[in-house]
Amino acid sequence: MLTIHHLRIGRSIFTVWLLEELGAEYQLVEYLRNPETMRAPPELRDVHPLGKSPVIEDDGLLLSESGAITAYLLRKYDPEGRFGPDAGDAAWAEYTQWLHYPEGSVFVPLFLKLLALRAGGEQPLINGFANPEVELHFNHIANKLGDEDFILGKRITGADFGVTYMVSMAERLGLLAPYPSLAAYLERNRARPAFQQALERAVE
Repeated sequence: MLTIHHLRIGRSIFTVWLLEELGAEYQLVEYLRNPETMRAPPELRDVHPLGKSPVIEDDGLLLSESGAITAYLLRKYDPEGRFGPDAGDAAWAEYTQWLHYPEGSVFVPLFLKLLALRAGGEQPLINGFANPEVELHFNHIANKLGDEDFILGKRITGADFGVTYMVSMAERLGLLAPYPSLAAYLERNRARPAFQQALERAVE
């Protein structure tokens, strides 16, 4: 059976959400952060050398990195392509871009904002870089979303799980007020039955 190693407060709840959307059977192993450092516990290093989450184990495969995990789960558990791109090379390329964009581009400025807040908020060097980057990326996401329900149109795809994580992180950092369409997008996704099931199975 597929196993997901889930670290509380972080990105892996969005992989649990994907598993619930897919209706896949899985075992969940939960870990708690160190309350002082907010870092993952050493037990995660026993699973994967990086000690990060999410990590999945499936039929002898050990896999990390959220985008790669999403692609793998959809390849194995979504043969009908319910969460994949529309047909055509251009649609596949755009889907792949948005699948990897959250972790590859958006996460870093948000993480810098998180560090600045934990250091007291007024960090001119960090914020001087992070603030315009956050604005750049979230304007881009909001423009792409437009009036659609999901990032690539009217139906949810694998790309939405990572994008939703970034929007959720921005909300936690108090950065979402200028983007009402993204706040609505986040609430739509949180209201999905599979997301609620994920929260019941693995409290974020």
